Amino acid sequence: MTEESKQVMRSAQCARIIVCISEMFDVPLNKATDIFYSSETANMIEEGIADLHCRSDRYLAGEVWREYKERSM
Repeated sequence: MTEESKQVMRSAQCARIIVCISEMFDVPLNKATDIFYSSETANMIEEGIADLHCRSDRYLAGEVWREYKERSM
């Protein structure tokens, strides 16, 4: 798999996770996008750490939301 194809797959996964955050936690897509891209999980996905690409989009959305709630406290 080329680096370009890996980037395309990561981008698609990020978009799906953002939609999951929006749907699961009833937030607008623009807020879900901000929440996602300010998370450590998004950084780890981008860096390819811990095989996060193997996790489900819903699981990762839950992790991002957990991080967001912890930061909000």
